Amino acid sequence: MDEVVVAQKAPYATDVTAGEKYYWCTCGRSSKQPLCDGAHKETSFTPLAWEADETKTVYFCGCKKTGNSPLCDGTHKEL
Repeated sequence: MDEVVVAQKAPYATDVTAGEKYYWCTCGRSSKQPLCDGAHKETSFTPLAWEADETKTVYFCGCKKTGNSPLCDGTHKEL
């Protein structure tokens, strides 16, 4: 079974646009964190599609262990 890579122990503040779809990296291997760059292709992971409901700054999870995917829920504080 593949292991999640902790990309960073903090969220990624990301400006999003209402109606746009974003593909959050679930494996932690992407060089374009917090979004997918296809680095998961050698693993069992797939990106998570997420659509912004409004234009604002969101905080995508960096540790990849959130219970509120793809947004940070503070889990990184326990790592």
